[in-house]
Amino acid sequence: MAAFIAENFRFLSLFFKSKDVMIFNGLVALGTVGSQELFSVVAFHCPCSPARNYIYGLAAIGVPALALFVIGIIWNHHTWNLVAECHKRGTKNFSAAANFLIFGSVMGRAAVAPVTWSVISLLRGEAYVCALSEFIDPTSLNNFPPGYGADTMARFPCDDLPGNVTRFKNEVIRRLKYESQLFGWMLIGAVAVLVFITKCLKHCCSPLSYRQEAYWDQYRSSEIRLFQRTAEIHAKIMAANNVKNFFGFVHLDKEEQEQVQQFVVTNVQPRPQWDAITGVYIYRENNGFPLYSRLHKWAKNVTGNSLGHSINMQN
Repeated sequence: MAAFIAENFRFLSLFFKSKDVMIFNGLVALGTVGSQELFSVVAFHCPCSPARNYIYGLAAIGVPALALFVIGIIWNHHTWNLVAECHKRGTKNFSAAANFLIFGSVMGRAAVAPVTWSVISLLRGEAYVCALSEFIDPTSLNNFPPGYGADTMARFPCDDLPGNVTRFKNEVIRRLKYESQLFGWMLIGAVAVLVFITKCLKHCCSPLSYRQEAYWDQYRSSEIRLFQRTAEIHAKIMAANNVKNFFGFVHLDKEEQEQVQQFVVTNVQPRPQWDAITGVYIYRENNGFPLYSRLHKWAKNVTGNSLGHSINMQN
């Protein structure tokens, strides 16, 4: 039984490692759904007033989506690689296609949460009902009493309606929710088609075979993971050495003591080396051999821009 559990655990571990981007996007989407549900229950209160309804309803959909989009750009390490690239080297070495891929990657990942927020908001329909209720034409409702205008229609999302129009509330809300959910499903369909076309274009325009591109993805994820783990240990050992030089001793737990004894850190990397491995990387080749990252290029002691194809940027 234990062996069976261990085998399945290893399988799941490998699956999640190979599907890290998909899993991350899925978790972002689920988190956004949960946040949207909480917002609807706790924070959403339609003002039920002409002009204010429209502004409040659109703000409830658009402002959180915009905030999530900006946060997604900030959290994406591609953004800061791009900033470093522009600061250190400029974009003169990038083709239009490369720039499109770079910005597309950043914007595409950042759009997961805001698109999810917008879709869920439209499918729920509360914000749309609030925003558009005042624009319902009373004459489009059968047997609606005369003399009522936008002031009354704006109050339909709330309960304080005149008694003789209360019976029309369900019809008005049902009509607006139909429109809202229709737009939500259309947005889902448009995003699905866009993602499919983008994936097709990416693979069709890529000079690499499917297997080599899969290997490149594995290399990049492994390099990032090993670099981060090694950098953490390197920084910890260097800090321990400096603290020991200052105080004459350093307090370490058992694991940290083993790390200090196992790994020797005597110097730090100079800034030019950090600059060499930092920034956006477009796939290139050197004499027919692939260079999979800036670190790979630095390790091979390749300088300048080797001839290659621009198909994607380094994760």
